Amino acid sequence: MRSAVIAPAPRPGRRGVVRAVLRRLPLVGTGLGLGLAVWLVAANDLAAVAGAFGRIGFVGLAAVVIVRAGIVLLCGLAWARILDGLSPAGAGAFATLRFVREGINTLLPVASVGGDVVGGRLLTFWGVAGPLAAASVLADMLFQVGTQALFALLGAGLLTQVQGEPAADLARWMLRALAVAGLVLAAFFAFQRTGAARFVECRLAALSRRLVREAEPRRPEGGSVQDALDAVWGRGRRGRIAQSVLLHLLAWTLGAAEVGIVLACIGVEGVTFSEVVVIEALSQAIKSAAFPIPSGLGVQEGGFVIVGALFGIDAGTAIALSLAKRVPDVVLGLPALIVWQNLEARRGGVRPPTPS
Repeated sequence: MRSAVIAPAPRPGRRGVVRAVLRRLPLVGTGLGLGLAVWLVAANDLAAVAGAFGRIGFVGLAAVVIVRAGIVLLCGLAWARILDGLSPAGAGAFATLRFVREGINTLLPVASVGGDVVGGRLLTFWGVAGPLAAASVLADMLFQVGTQALFALLGAGLLTQVQGEPAADLARWMLRALAVAGLVLAAFFAFQRTGAARFVECRLAALSRRLVREAEPRRPEGGSVQDALDAVWGRGRRGRIAQSVLLHLLAWTLGAAEVGIVLACIGVEGVTFSEVVVIEALSQAIKSAAFPIPSGLGVQEGGFVIVGALFGIDAGTAIALSLAKRVPDVVLGLPALIVWQNLEARRGGVRPPTPS
């Protein structure tokens, strides 16, 4: 009788290892960010943090949630302006999906970009062709990051007026970082406007055909993403693009109202409007620089501690400010995740995408 020979389990190839590492990066980032947040709280006076947070009160936190809802709504309207006249979806769909994008990016370990991918896919449930939905998300991300860079530049400019070497060092660091960000944004803009997206699509399609051994290439319904980008950036649409950019700028500026409300409720005196703008602009820039860490866990708190110290705000108050700004993430994010799941459950009853 022959003994059974057990074949050794196949070892994962290089691609499998890379995919496994990439899948775990958001979880690693979450762990690092959570550890940093816990360390920041433990390294400071916990009673001071709790006391400052308690002084905000229900009314203050409710005001912050209302302001954040207005910010997300503005971002949704900015997204809608990009596809105005090109898609059958109304402004309400874009506003709803913008809340879903924010909820996924802030509450799930997806490295702050997974919500944008999901939002583009969900947009097809409203009859928008897939390539056009993807193009709208790419353009919206460009406007969002570009306007944040402008807002951060405003904050860095105001920071140069603050006396002291720490403020000057931080301003110089921010200006260097913004210069690099400007190059990246220019490359992202060129990717959308010079046809590079079509080249990438062709290469990916060729690779896909080799992997699945398809004889006939299939053109995606509604054209290619580059065709959709050309439509978004086409002639006669500069007004809509300008409106989208202005709405994003207004949303970033309105974010300073959250800082002002929280500091006023805590009882911090002597902080001017320009200083509030600096705190919001630079702390958000620091958080965005650490985008691989979901929701900027720990990084946001550290950013408020660093920037707040320039204006005499103690670490306990700065951490309480950061925690207050996370309340809308949960209050608005949880219902958004429920809406996402309901949309997925009702997918079969939604009309299919139509070519644009």
